[in-house]
Amino acid sequence: MAICEGKTWKFGNASIASWASVVGKVESDGPYGDEFDEVVEDNKGGAETWEQAEAQLQNKSLKHALDKVNLTPENMDLIVAGDLLNQCTGSSYGLKDFYIPFLGVYGACSTFAESLLIAAALVNAGYVENCAAVTSSHFSSAERQFRFPLNYGGVRAPTAQWTATASGAAIVTSALEPPFIRSATVGKIQDMGINDLNNMGAAMAGAAYDTLTRHFKHMGTHPESYDLIVTGDLGQVGSDLLHDLFRRDGIALDKWHKDCGLMLYDRERQDVHAGGSGCGCSASMICGHFLSRIRSGDIRRILYAATGALMSPTMVQQGGNIPGICHAVEISYN
Repeated sequence: MAICEGKTWKFGNASIASWASVVGKVESDGPYGDEFDEVVEDNKGGAETWEQAEAQLQNKSLKHALDKVNLTPENMDLIVAGDLLNQCTGSSYGLKDFYIPFLGVYGACSTFAESLLIAAALVNAGYVENCAAVTSSHFSSAERQFRFPLNYGGVRAPTAQWTATASGAAIVTSALEPPFIRSATVGKIQDMGINDLNNMGAAMAGAAYDTLTRHFKHMGTHPESYDLIVTGDLGQVGSDLLHDLFRRDGIALDKWHKDCGLMLYDRERQDVHAGGSGCGCSASMICGHFLSRIRSGDIRRILYAATGALMSPTMVQQGGNIPGICHAVEISYN
């Protein structure tokens, strides 16, 4: 593995062999509802609790991804997975029955990009042959943990984002066919001075700017080097701030930029305020929409920059801010 300046890595032997996405009813009603592998109509998916329902999302998405390439759990060397819940319970409970070596990670909404870059690094280095990257989120379990119980009836602020009920899974293996994972930039924690739990986009925008700027510098590229710069999940507030930050550098990023939080839902029809969020938001869009288009060659090269608000309600209640993180993964046809 060749290492560029700073924290950008190049890969020559990592591809995504299979992928799958499972979403909830609200997500299936959005613009890309027919592109996901499975829709869970019931918010609890037949489980007794929201947390159990979220665990089922990961179980289902990984099963779909394995089935597509006729792999069994015995063929897998490792799972890298995480979610928003305390101690990553959505991942550990959802994936425990596969009995595959497991690394739990946490990057808030950036978790899928974090999982992909770790999987690509381990496959590229030859430590593992088949590695799954999996994540999930659930609107109701996230609201219970980070904000208020749903029966509290609190009014959502205009800057608030809707946590996606969704999961994505990808099988990373040695390079055979596209999509290829060609490079990755590990994010640095950024503190934008935001302490509003309902304004995550503003908390994450600075981290997206920092990671994207470093990736362009390290790789000698520019936004126009890619078909798309895909973030997840800044929503409207964070996307506008990111565009403003790049505009100071004379770069009109909005010409290339798509945000998964703004793609997953129809904000005119669906009351999601500033857009979508949650680990499953960008994971479901990458696995449901983008990867198939890269494999077909319709899209040749994207830079997937997933953002996360590393928030703790306890720390915010103590007067602390919400740090942001962003990990970038280059995925291409060639």
